[in-house]
Order: sequence, then structure tokens, then C-alpha cells
Amino acid sequence: INNQLFVLYVSQHVKICEGGVSPLPKRAKPTYLAMDKENQIIGYVVPIFRGSHEFESGLSDTEEARAKESAGYLARRDLFASGLESERIEHKSRRTVMRESAERISLSKRIHENEEYHKRLNEDSLMHTPEFVIKPRSHTVWEKQCVRLHCTISGWPEPRVVWYKNNVSIDPMAKPGKYKVVSSYSVHSLEINKCDFDDTAQYRVSAMNSKGETSAFASVVVKKKEKEKKRYYAPCLEYGVKFETNIVEKFGVSFGREGETLSFGCSVIIYPSLQRFQPEIEWYRDDKLLVPSKWVQMHWSGDRATLTLSHLNKEDEGLYTLRVITKSGFETHSAYVFVRDADAEIAGAPGAPLDVHSLDANKDYVIVSWKQPAVDGGSPILGYFVDRSLCEVGVTHWVQCNDTPVKFARFPVTGLVEGRSYVFRVRAVNKVGMSHPSRVSEPVAAMDPADRTRKGTSAPWTGQIIVTEEEPVEGVVPGRPRDLSVIEATKNYVVLSWKPPGDKGHEGVMYYVEKCVSGTDSWQRVNTEIPVRSPRFALFDLAEGKSYRFRVRCCNSAGVGEPSEPTEATTVGDKLDIPSAPGRVVPTRNTDTSVVVSWEASRDAKELVGYYIESSIAGSNAWEPCNNKPVKGTRFICHGLTTGESYVFRVRAVNAAGISEFSQESEAIKVKAAIASPTPPYGITVLECVRDSMVLAWKQPTFIGGADITGYFVDYREVIGGVPGKWHEANIKAVSERAYRVSELKENMLYQFQVRAANMAGVGIPSLPSETFKCEEWTIAVPGPPHDLQVQEVRKDSLVLLWKPPVYQGRDAVNGYYIDIKEADADFEMWRGVNEKATHKTFMTVCMHMEGESYVFRVRAQNKAGVGKASDPTEPVEAVTKPGTAEIVVDVDDDGVISLNFECSNLTADSKFVWSKNYMEMTEPERMTLETKGNKSKAIFKTPSEEDLGIYSCFVTHTDGASASYTLSEETLKELLKVSHDHKFPIIPLKTELAVELLEKGRVRFWLQAEKISANGKVEYVFNDNMIHQGEKYKMNFDKNTGVIEMFMESLGKEDEGTFTFQLQDGKATNQSSLVLIGDVFKQLQKESEFQKKEWIRKQGPHFVEYLGYEVTPECCVRLKCKVNSVALWYKDGREIKVNEKLDFSEGVLTLEIAQVSSVTHEFSVCLCQWQISKKDAGIYEVVLKDDRGKDTSTLNLTDQGINLMNQVFSVIANSSTPLKIQSTEEGIRLYTFVSYYNDELHVTWHHKDAAIAFTERIKSGVVGEQLWLQISEPTEKDKGKYAIEFFDGKGGLRRTVELAGQGEETHDHIRHAPNLAVCYRARVAGGLPDVVTIQEGKSLNLTCDIWGEPVPEVTWLKNEREMVSNDHYILKFDSGKFASFTITCVNTSDSGKYSILVKNKYGTESGDFTVSVFLPDEEPGKKK
Repeated sequence: INNQLFVLYVSQHVKICEGGVSPLPKRAKPTYLAMDKENQIIGYVVPIFRGSHEFESGLSDTEEARAKESAGYLARRDLFASGLESERIEHKSRRTVMRESAERISLSKRIHENEEYHKRLNEDSLMHTPEFVIKPRSHTVWEKQCVRLHCTISGWPEPRVVWYKNNVSIDPMAKPGKYKVVSSYSVHSLEINKCDFDDTAQYRVSAMNSKGETSAFASVVVKKKEKEKKRYYAPCLEYGVKFETNIVEKFGVSFGREGETLSFGCSVIIYPSLQRFQPEIEWYRDDKLLVPSKWVQMHWSGDRATLTLSHLNKEDEGLYTLRVITKSGFETHSAYVFVRDADAEIAGAPGAPLDVHSLDANKDYVIVSWKQPAVDGGSPILGYFVDRSLCEVGVTHWVQCNDTPVKFARFPVTGLVEGRSYVFRVRAVNKVGMSHPSRVSEPVAAMDPADRTRKGTSAPWTGQIIVTEEEPVEGVVPGRPRDLSVIEATKNYVVLSWKPPGDKGHEGVMYYVEKCVSGTDSWQRVNTEIPVRSPRFALFDLAEGKSYRFRVRCCNSAGVGEPSEPTEATTVGDKLDIPSAPGRVVPTRNTDTSVVVSWEASRDAKELVGYYIESSIAGSNAWEPCNNKPVKGTRFICHGLTTGESYVFRVRAVNAAGISEFSQESEAIKVKAAIASPTPPYGITVLECVRDSMVLAWKQPTFIGGADITGYFVDYREVIGGVPGKWHEANIKAVSERAYRVSELKENMLYQFQVRAANMAGVGIPSLPSETFKCEEWTIAVPGPPHDLQVQEVRKDSLVLLWKPPVYQGRDAVNGYYIDIKEADADFEMWRGVNEKATHKTFMTVCMHMEGESYVFRVRAQNKAGVGKASDPTEPVEAVTKPGTAEIVVDVDDDGVISLNFECSNLTADSKFVWSKNYMEMTEPERMTLETKGNKSKAIFKTPSEEDLGIYSCFVTHTDGASASYTLSEETLKELLKVSHDHKFPIIPLKTELAVELLEKGRVRFWLQAEKISANGKVEYVFNDNMIHQGEKYKMNFDKNTGVIEMFMESLGKEDEGTFTFQLQDGKATNQSSLVLIGDVFKQLQKESEFQKKEWIRKQGPHFVEYLGYEVTPECCVRLKCKVNSVALWYKDGREIKVNEKLDFSEGVLTLEIAQVSSVTHEFSVCLCQWQISKKDAGIYEVVLKDDRGKDTSTLNLTDQGINLMNQVFSVIANSSTPLKIQSTEEGIRLYTFVSYYNDELHVTWHHKDAAIAFTERIKSGVVGEQLWLQISEPTEKDKGKYAIEFFDGKGGLRRTVELAGQGEETHDHIRHAPNLAVCYRARVAGGLPDVVTIQEGKSLNLTCDIWGEPVPEVTWLKNEREMVSNDHYILKFDSGKFASFTITCVNTSDSGKYSILVKNKYGTESGDFTVSVFLPDEEPGKKK
């Protein structure tokens, strides 16, 4: 069984007879299988309870109460009355029950007849879905009125009726007196008392019984009566006060990006503030009330309302409104939130679709709908992919529903599991790639719509249910379905809709859908397995382009009815057309960052979703979306535009079929605030008064309306007895200054004045009437007040104050001014002077000491009579440097032109740069030129001189006071003139002067490098005052990026001797550099060039990387070596040297014994090593390289260099000598030193007291191994002193010294005890060694001798005067400090030679020698090998 079938069986019926309460009669076992005419099972039959209202005419109140106590009533109550308090059951006494039973028995026959009568009269009316006979209607009422919604509902079983307000059930007990719900004889009503604005809502009445549920809607609009005041606050009944609500710190237009979190809000001030009172805060998006969710969080802190949109999506774009509701009324604030597309994973991919939801759902399919994105990534969208996922905890696996992209913005998803809930998302694709997925849809259950209506919001209803009565009568085959039609058709699916038949029997019906191709009569059943209950069905897998007809059959347990009338032929394909392009687009100004765009709606557009608007800076053709969520109107405000830029706009229409073509581009419009008339001026004062006229002054309006003020109009009126008269115009033509003389006044009369400002938008409203002034002539001696105070260059510690002189001078002319300052909130007594000495200027730089403090200023004028009245104070000025504040920058361009430059970052479309010298505006300056481009302005000096000294300032109109100044002093002018001269006559700086170098092949390179040179730089090459050019002889190269200039020559000839010059030019800048090549300098360079060329030719074949040479190692090894790139042959005195012995490599150098010569080709080096160099090694050594490419030779004459070679050897030996030491011997005292190697030709001299020693029998010198010694036998006091040994190396030599006289008693001990110590402790070879050993090859030789000495002497074995090391062939041992053994395993001919043992300790040294001779077995023993 594919579908789980849930059977609800509620049966309880009381049968009454005359004799008493009879038991249920016996009857056949009922069957619950529904069969058609062919006896095929089509479903289950579920009997239900037959309510007591069937017998309404025959039941008493007591009987009705018993029926309500029955199981049927309890079952119905539990099924349809969840959440409501169950009806109290009245308990009856036994006597009452018996009386009621008697009444039932007497009426049993009448009840039974009445029942049969109703069955015959109208069987279908026994059980049916609730229906509205009269639906509730909508009402519009005034506040405080009452409204009643009523309806009439039929249905059996008796339906349960519930009223809802905005989908929230109404509980009359929650607000007693507010709501009253009445139900009587199928007439149901809802009464709302004293309606207020909160009662404006959509009301729904829902009727439900076991057959289904139905609803009807009605709207109530509560209007507020207009009052004279802007806001009317009704008395608060709860507190008896009126609440005044003010929303401050309002959020403005916001911009976010998909995936981000956006928070905004407002501060709310409610007066009076009651601790117990909290207002009701509501948030709306596009006039739809928002409720908290995982995407929307609301917070109210008590004084601030905040809305947080987590993980923004384009669905969140719209107009957000905050509504603060109190008992006295409400206040709102709205602003738009724009959501931009997130950056695509692949550049050029489209934006994500939006507003994914389900249109229709059934047991195994859901129709998913969405809206197309505004951004296609630059290429058309090819279609959309729909993904689904189970809506279950822990399940996030997405499955793609369509293999190929669909273009229609609706798609039927099939293959769903009945009873499971799903969520969906959509992705767009173009030729570049895939978009991000859309926001996930709301969950939707896959179930039959009828079951969903039956179950409401409870768990998904799975299974097929046919509801019948408990005792079904003989089944009636249902009639034909009515009004079958195709309500939607696309190339992917077709949706049918119909009405149930009128004669459908006692039980519910189900439907079979059939189709046939037009022109044929072959009908095929579409839903062959299970019929459907819903009178709506979607058909899939239809062939696109083919025409079909459809019909529907009803079925129940009695069988399958006749088919309905077939539909007209329907061709499978998209029936909805893409809308046409919108009409004319008209932009109008709004603010300095927004434009209002309106357009004509698309003609004949069906199912229009909305419009997308795009903007582009005029001429750029780079279009950006203004909205990412379609708007349904034909007017939209595009925000986020750049002030001062000109934009064009275009619009597209959207429906499910796709997006229309673009409308025509609008005319370009410059983004700037819409012009309005200015606000009223203020601060009207009198500057001068005579008998018939008065001079007035006033302050500029706080808002000028987005355009410059063109003038002012002054009105006056007389005040007689405190009663103002009629206003009269003082000037017909507007005045540009903020001061005006009103003439033709009456002396000693009182007057009031008002001023109006005008701009290009018109004349604004007048100011408030001024104070009352008396027209009488001033006779005071001191001057009147200065006027028109202005503040510029506001910084955190200073500002510049400007003013105009007083109109009334007094008896004498004004000769100075005093400036006063005080904190804005300080008392009047806190005014203090800024300058102690009066200034003659009408401007001054004022210092402010407290950053962030607000100050006000005033000015007083003086003449000879004294100081006059102070001016009106300025508006408060905060001591702060505003962000983006810039200063005037002086600049000298490449042409030496000196200019002053000022840049303004917050420029508006109407802003202008006003330059002044000494704060007097320069309208047409004679000595300067003024230029303005964009947000930068420049004042250029024509011929700078001392006449131009002064303070230069620049003020930008229509900003928040952007201004700056620059003081041009005499010293600064001199520096600028010097820089200007350098720029007029520039020199190209050089990193290096002209130089020459040789390259490979002997090529000659002349070059220099400039520090900086432009792409327009040029170079001329000159030789001996003649221009030279690119050709075969000269090759030039000029790298303008690095500034390197080169000239190449293959070789130098005699004709190339002379002077080479490079001449540079870069615009006006010039420079040159020369190189003189004559005489010996030229010849040396020419010779070296020729040599390099020959070397290059030589290196094309086998050649020496390094020529043959020699070196002496620290071991006194004379090494001949060279580096080659080919096979090498060694020669000495013309004879090739052959080598057969093993080679020894060390760091790429081949070392050989004296008779060994070899070559190394793979290491590119050849070496010859000679030990114990002597005169016999002198000669001419030659290395020859030769192959198919050619031949190269390197020669070393050791005969000529023998002396130098030996001197190097002697120097190494001398440097290896140890310090001189003293040793007592048997004969006396021995002085000795050790060297690393000794050569017989080494010249050594012994000295005593800096004189050469003459050797005698008593004083001798000698060498033992590497020990050089001086023996003094029988030493005396005369032998004390300084001894030295001197090694001669052909240069300075090396001397080692020791002081024998300076050792005190120790020296005497050496002299006195030397013989005894030497005899007792000297190292000796006691015996055991033969003089000569002759041994056959292949034998083993072992010699042992006794050693004596204290301390234990050191033992060294020598072969041919070279120290030996113990190994497997030579085994050398010294046991117990007494026995030394020498063993040669498997003797061979190479072991022949002189061997020695050397023993030494601090008292002496002794050696023993013997000779080993090895002979072959077939040779005579006396023949040495």
C-alpha cells in the first residue's frame, strides 16, 4: 500500500423503542471498502457520527443534553474544539434520568418516522461542508463608533465558528466589553465596540466541521476625524492624561548587501514619561506588518526602537515604517532600505532570484514561483534551476529538480513524498556561470489540498479518506463534474480546475482525469493508480506544441460516474507573454542624492510582477540597478546618487514569463536638491534713524531653498496705541544687501517691519514682525553698531570674523573696532574683549581656547567720542575642525606659473568659489586669473610682485562654511619667484655622467642615466661636434622608463679618437654630458677592446677558464692548477706526463703525488700537486686543450719561478713553526721548535743576544723530523740571554725568540740539574729495532722496541720523513708506555723505504731508524723494489 490510510470511525447511535432502550440490532458485518462499478477497490469508507440536529424537530432539551453526553459528541468536540474550554456537563439525579427515559420511550416511534422522512427527503443535505449563505461585508466607520459583522452559515455536522483579526483568533474574554460574539440559528455575528485605529484590520470568520473548512473575509477601516491641529491626542482612559510622542534620531535611507546584517532604529521620546506605561512598537515593510523571525529581530530598550535584519536578502528591500502607538495616538517614520547583490563567485554571473514561494501543492507536486533578479551579470539569463530539501531537523541536503534551466518563473516540482514537508530555493544561470541561491522558501507539505483544508495547521494528513454515514444506504454513482477549464498552461505543465457535481451521493467523491490528443477520441486516464480529492489537478509530461483536450470523472464506493464535458483544445506552450517595454521615463529632482523617476506602465501587461529601474551617469553607458526588488507602481525614488552628476534612467517590466525590453532612456538630469522658496529672514535691527527714514538690517534665512537668494522685500506698518496697522511695501524692486533704508516715514511714529527673501523658486513667507521701533533722529556722538557679522575659516582653535562698518558714524568717523567673545551658554556678564587695541580692519582672526566649545561674538565700533553700541551677536560657533577641511595650497607649475589652489570635498551643485584679497571679494582682478574646474579652484598670478602681497582667502557658497586663507609675505614671494625661475628654465638631472665600458666581444658601451625623463624626451648623439645616427657602426638605445641612454660600437678604430657627447631635451628642460677619449686613455681602451674580442674568439673553442698557475698550501704542497672546459693533457719539458695511480679529489681540485699528473674535465679544473718540492722539479709545465673545435695552451715555467716558489714554501714553513721551548738533556740544554714540514734547502739561522751563533762542539744545531734544535752542552752563566731562530723566506723572514736569562731560579735549575734530569727522564729508544729488514712480498712484518722516559714520551712513526697513521695495512701500537710495535700486513713493493720511530718528552727527543726492502719471490733478496 503506497499511501498510509487513516480511518476515522466515530459511531454512536441510540436506538429507542416503545418498550425501553433496546440493544443494537444484529446486522451483517459492515465493509469499509469503496468499490466502483467494475468491483475495483478505489479507497476506504469511513462512517461518521450522525448528529442530533438531524432530529431537531423531535427532540426535547433533555434528549439533546443526553446526545451531547454521547461518545459522538465528545469525539466531535475533541476533533474540532482544541484549545477551547469544553462545555460543562450537568449531572442528573436518578429520578431525573428515569423521567427522561420515559419521555424517550413515548417518543421513539415518532423519532424513527422523522428519521426515515429526512432520509427520503434530501439524502445529500445530511452531511456537507460548511457554506456561507450570507457572507460578512466590509465596513468603514469613524472612531468611537461600533461596528457589527454578521453572516449566515449552513453545514452538517454543525460547524464550529471562529473569528480572526489579522489571522489571530479573537478571544472576547481577553478584552471584556470590546468584542461580543453571538451565534443563533446559523446566524453568527461579531460586534466591535468603540472602534479605534487599532481595529483597522482584516477580519476572517472560519467555519469547520468533519467535512471540511471554509472562510470568508471582511475589512474594517476606522477613520479619524480631521482636526485643526496637526495631531489630536485623545484622553488616555487608563491614566487620564494625553501622551505626546516624538521620534528623534531617525534612521535614513540605508544600503546593505546580501549576506550582511543591517540594524537601524529611532529614539522615541514620550511625554509625560510614566514608568508603568510602555508604547506598542510596530515595524512595517511595504505596509505589511513584520513579525519576529530568524531574519527579523526587533528590540525596544524603553527609549529606542531597533530593527535588525540578519543575513540580508533582496526580499528585505522596501520601505520600512516604524509606528509608535500609545493610548493617545501614534507617530510614524519611514525610510527605504536598499539591498545590493552579493559579489558573484564568478565575475559576470547573474544575481540571485528572490521571493521564492509555492503557488499550489498536492500529494506529489508543488508549483514553485519566484521573481527574476534585476542583475543579469552582463549577459542574458539562460534560465533557472530549482532545488529542494526536506524540512527536517538535521537535513540540509539539496537536490536539483530540473536537469535543464527553465525560463518561466514558475516550475512544478514532482516526485515528492506524501506527508513530507519541503523547502525550495532557485538559482539563475547565464553563459558565465551560476548565481548564488535565493533565500529558502517557507516550508510546504506535500498533501492533498482537501486534506490540508481538513487538517488546518496540524500535522500533515497522509492517506485517502472517503467519509460516509455509519449506515450507508445504497450507493449513488456521482454525476458529472461541472465547469471544467484550463486555468494555467505553460510548456511544462497544465492546470485544470472544476466544480464538484451536484448529485454526488451521501459520501465524498474523488476524481479521475483523462486526456486525449485533439482530433482523436482516444482518452487516456492520467491518474490511473489513485484518484484525487481536490477539484484542481496539474498535468505534466505533455508534448510541447501539441493540442490536448481534457475531461474529469467522479467516483465513490458506488462506482465511477460519467465524464464531464471536455475542455476546448489546448495547445501546450507558454500562454503568458513577456510584457512590453514601459513608456516614457521622466526623472525629476528630489534631494541632492536622489531623483524621482516616473514612467508610463507597460501596455496590456498580464500578471505584472513589477518594474526594475536602472541608472547610468550620462555618457558612461555603465548601468547600475536602482532597485533589486520589483516595484509595482509607476513612480520610484532612486537613492544613493552622486551630487552634481548627470544621470539617465531606464525601466523594465517583469512577469512570470520574463523581463521586458528596456524603455527608452530618459533625459539626463543633474542630481541636486529641488528648489524651494527660502525660509524667513530673522534678527531685524535698526542701524540708523533720522526724522523720516530708518536703516534696517537682518540675518540671512537658515534655509535658502537650494538656490541663491536673489533679493529681499521689506514691509512696514504703523503701530498706533499698541494696535498694528496694515502692511505696506517698502521696496518694489528686490534689494541684494541685507540692509535697507526705509524712507517716507513719519517722525516720532512707531513702526514694525517684516522681511521676505526671494530666489528663483519664488518669494518666501515673511519673517515674524520685528520689535516696535520709534522713528526719531539719533543724536548720540558714538557710532552705531556694526552689522552683517560673518564667520569663516572655523578651526578647532581659531576662526576669522568679518563685519561691515556701522551705518551711523556718530559725530566723527569710525577709527577702530573691538571684538568681544563669550561661551554660547554663558551669562551676559561673561562678555570679554579679544583685542586690547582697536583694529582698523573689518576682519580679525580670533583664537578659541577650548576645542569643542561653542562661542558667540560681537563687534563694537569707536570714534573720537567713544565706543558705540555692540552689534547683535553671531550664531553659536563650535570650535572644531570639520572632517574634510582643506587649506589653500600654493603651487608652481612646470612653466613657472605661481597659483593658489583650493579644493572642496563637499561641493554642491550650486556652490561657487569666492576669492578675496584682504577679505575684499575679487570680482574681476587685474593681477590674477581665476579658474574653477569641478571641486577645485585656482587663483593664478599674472606677474607676481610686491603689489600682490596680502591675505588671500577663498569661500565656497552653499556648503557648511568651507573656507581657507593664505598669507603671501615678502619672504614667501622671493622663494616662490626662485622656484618659478627654476621651472621656467629647467635642467634634466643626471644620476650618472657619460661613461664607457667594455662588453663581451670587445664591444664598447657609452652610457649615462637621467634621474627622470618623460616619454617626450629626446637625445642627440654628437662626436667631435658632428651628429651621429643609428647605423652599422653605432647602435643607440633610450629607455625612458629608467632614464638609461646607451650607444654601442663593435670596436674602436683610430678615427674614433675624440669627444663623445649626449645632448638631452625633455620639453623645456635640457642637459648634456661629454666624455673625452684621446691619447693614452684612448689607446688603452682600444687595446683592451681588441684583447676582449680575441678572448671571446678563443673561448668559442676549448679554452682555459683560468690559466695554469701554482699555489703553496699550508701543508707545503705545491699545487699546479688550471680551470678548463675540455679534456686536458699535461706536459713537462715537452714530455707528456702519464698517471696511473688513484686520484684524490678535494672540493673539485685534483691532488697528485709528485709523480702523478692527471686532468679533470667534469669539474672544469686541472691540478698538479708536488710534495717535497726540490730543484729537480723545476722545468716548463704545459697543459694542452684540444678537440674538434680547436686548441688552447697554458704554460708555467717553474725554472724561472723556482726562487719565488721556494720562497713561498719557506714562508709557509716559517709560519708553521711553534714558539721556542727549553728542554734539559743529558748533554745540557736544548732549544727547539717544530715545523709542519722541513725542506733541506730551508735557510735557518740561530742567534744569541742578536748575534749569529758560531757553532762549536759545545753548541750545535740540527734537525730531527720536523724539530729544529739548538744543543748547548755544559751550559754556563755566559749562555744566559735571548736566543732566536730566524727563517729566511726571501723577504723579511720570521724570527722566534726565547729568554733564557729572564727565568731566574728556574734557569739556574736548568743549568745546574740539566745533566742529571736528562739522564734520568729523557725519552729513549732502548733497543729492539734492526738497521735493515729484507722481506718477501706478501709476507707480514712485525717489529717491537722498548721505550723509556718520564713522563711517558710521545711516539711517532715516520716513513720517508712523513708521519704515518695506523690503519689496516700499517698497525702501530704503544702498550703500557713501554713497548712500541710496528706491523705491516701483506707487504708489497710500495712498502720499501726508510722508517723511523721518534720519541719525545719534555726532557728530550730520540729517534731510531731502519730500512725495509721488499723483493719479489722470483728475485734475489738483495734487489730492492
